[in-house]
Amino acid sequence: MSRIAVVGGHGQVAQHLLVALRRSEHTPVALVRREAYREELESRGAEVRLLDIESQDAAAFAAAFAGCDAVVFAAGGGPDGNQERKRTVDLEGSLKSVEGARQAGISRFVQVSAIGVDDPLPEDTEDVWRAYVEAKRDADAAVRDSGLDWTIIRPGRLTDDPATGLVALGPDVERGEVTRADVAAVLAAVLDEPGTIGKQWDLVNGDTPVADAVRQGG
Repeated sequence: MSRIAVVGGHGQVAQHLLVALRRSEHTPVALVRREAYREELESRGAEVRLLDIESQDAAAFAAAFAGCDAVVFAAGGGPDGNQERKRTVDLEGSLKSVEGARQAGISRFVQVSAIGVDDPLPEDTEDVWRAYVEAKRDADAAVRDSGLDWTIIRPGRLTDDPATGLVALGPDVERGEVTRADVAAVLAAVLDEPGTIGKQWDLVNGDTPVADAVRQGG
């Protein structure tokens, strides 16, 4: 059993991940900014620690990661039109998580990104969407250059449908939808598979059971 720090622990994917980690006999440590989330997340089997992604520095991240064996960055600035939060959460939150992991002596790092963020954007792309894509793109580049034992998972369009347990996973997968529960299952699985280190994979629902897709290397 190991302790897994989940940055953005109250997010929609993260809440599925807390349960998936418990099923895998890990202890999830949900990092959230509000005390009000504690009871809900503890009911999902998580240990809860407070961390404000936007206002606190990398040293605070390191302190929040104390005693953990891996970090999953699952935070996002949300679907609203707040362009600035795409930078402060999706990019800077990831950068501080990487540095916090280093300071805490944690090498294993898994990041939730988004499919297609390296693709060129059309000139008429809406500003908030551009900010989101660029934040995810730059965060992924920083993780790849971090020297940590990283894995980047890039889901397609997220849905709240029930888990299927079946995915398509690989370095260049055709765009499509994927349930948040299936994303969480993949995140939990890659943490237990050393062969996923140094891999950046797109993820959509498909025909391959999660465990097989992860074990086969996408």
